[in-house]
Amino acid sequence: MKVGTSMRALTGNLVILAFIVIFSILVFGATKEFSEARPLGDVLEENIDLKTVQLEQNSYILDRHGEIVSEIYGPVNRINLTYDEIPENVKGAFLSAEDQSFYEHKGFDLAGIARAFIVNYQNESTSQGGSTITQQLVRNMYLSGEKTYERKLTELLYAYQLEQKLSKEKIIELYVNAVYFHNGIYGIEAASNYYFSKSAEELSLAETAFLSSVPNSPERYNPLKYSERTHERKEWILQKMLETDWITREEFDNALDEEIVLSLQEKTDSYPDYVTYIHHELEQLISEKEGYSAQLRNAGSSEERQETEQRLKERTNTILNQGVIIETALSPELQEQAAKIVRLNTGGSLQAAAVIIDHTENETAAITGGTDYQKFNFHRGFQAYRQPGSSLKPLLVFAPFIEETGLKSKDIIDASPFSKNGYNPKNAGGGVYGRVAMETAFMNSYNTAAVRMMDTISPETAFSYMRGFDFTHLNNHEPVLPAALGGLGNGVSVLEMTQAYTAFANDGKYKAPRGIRKVTDLHGNTLYEWSSRNKEVWSPETAGEINKMMNKTITSGTGRQAAFSAQGFIGGKTGTTNDYYDLWFIGSSNKYTSGVWVGYDTPAPVPDGSRQSHLHIWKQIMMEAQKINQ
Repeated sequence: MKVGTSMRALTGNLVILAFIVIFSILVFGATKEFSEARPLGDVLEENIDLKTVQLEQNSYILDRHGEIVSEIYGPVNRINLTYDEIPENVKGAFLSAEDQSFYEHKGFDLAGIARAFIVNYQNESTSQGGSTITQQLVRNMYLSGEKTYERKLTELLYAYQLEQKLSKEKIIELYVNAVYFHNGIYGIEAASNYYFSKSAEELSLAETAFLSSVPNSPERYNPLKYSERTHERKEWILQKMLETDWITREEFDNALDEEIVLSLQEKTDSYPDYVTYIHHELEQLISEKEGYSAQLRNAGSSEERQETEQRLKERTNTILNQGVIIETALSPELQEQAAKIVRLNTGGSLQAAAVIIDHTENETAAITGGTDYQKFNFHRGFQAYRQPGSSLKPLLVFAPFIEETGLKSKDIIDASPFSKNGYNPKNAGGGVYGRVAMETAFMNSYNTAAVRMMDTISPETAFSYMRGFDFTHLNNHEPVLPAALGGLGNGVSVLEMTQAYTAFANDGKYKAPRGIRKVTDLHGNTLYEWSSRNKEVWSPETAGEINKMMNKTITSGTGRQAAFSAQGFIGGKTGTTNDYYDLWFIGSSNKYTSGVWVGYDTPAPVPDGSRQSHLHIWKQIMMEAQKINQ
């Protein structure tokens, strides 16, 4: 034995013992002088900051049927249980193995520390800590895990103070939820779910003891690598439970004989296109409800805006880490079909995105982010802003024109060549037309007619209607005649266009369709809910005239390849930008409004063989929607 090492170990342990004696006298008030001194609790209150710690836990996204489609957690997989929800055998396993005098001590166990002192002195180390459950909880929540004298003394002070603030039941609750079970798992409920694919309340006694073995040394008792060690400690825990009368001899014997079979549960994370969008919408919802939206609108500089956006992201993460349930309108069947249809109708680097809205409920039922979309990648459904071409005409030109002039779809308008201030729009294929019925100009997408109509009511008037929707990238420089043909400065998203088209199906009224129905805590209390109201963008008569023309577009116009045998109304509008860079089709049935975009991420002409793909995608999606709705 080296004299220096031995002396250091002896000195360190004597320091701890001396501190324990003094601390015990202070705690228990052994003398009149100490009893008359300033209360220890007051001193500790000033010097120990036991901030309220909220343990992170998992959040969940549910589909419209109430089924979990995504578990949300990062490095910490935890499902918190209340004291009453923790199975008695779980409490018994930890108390018997870790802290048999838990209900008697005030945060630390003198006898346990004395035993640890003897072991440490004999082994010339500080390996034995004699820690109570309260001390272990303090270590997990407030301190580091390093084994030093200073940390040990601090741990004792914190443990004593924690016992003054919390009930024994609350300490057990926090401990059982905080302990680490390796493989990113914290708390008994998440451990039970992960290792055995069932709730902790369904665990057998043997399974409970098996899992309760892991936190003592998570790496050493990792069930996936060292199960034999885990089984050895399981037997030791069962023995302790027997010695402390938590279980009977019969229960002990049966548990020893029981075979432990792991049944690992994979993280639930389906429908990446929709789930990615819901994360985005949740941030929007929190922004609207907590004032971040107003701050962003009023930001005086890009730096101020970035700072607000960062605070919003942090706030959203905080909410998710608290454990929430996000109830959504996701239709799993429709989402699966939409993703499949998009994949089958594109190839190579050609991309597509689709949005399906149940306009009878103002809910987003499905949304795709691209071909073979991966979660949190660039989402073409709501993050891609492209030129909409003629698909913008019903919103920006025809509906405002009807609203302002009172003309009907069968009334005659001028589709002849147009020229103003050097602007000379041409029709597709170079066609020249004269006076035609408005419905003819609509279903054949005559450019000259659209520009004349906008010029008649003025671009400013036309754009005043657009601001009734949720187009985020429109700016004050947009009201110019070329916009009549879908030429915008920053473009629009598939989601924005599909949302706006729902006004035609709802008699001219617009209420922003949402994917999120509500956000609750894990006990069902509502935290956030959208509260947007209907806005009348145009009259029911105007909406009716547009619907007539959209139906004609499918039966006799540019959208003929989107036609199918429908139960009730179908109608829509095509959109194609110069050189076939962007292909659009947006339209409705009695229940659904769907929008489709096809193109390349880096704008380039869509090949000849794919120039009807947007129509085929829309048709197949709407046919599937009709089947699902039957």
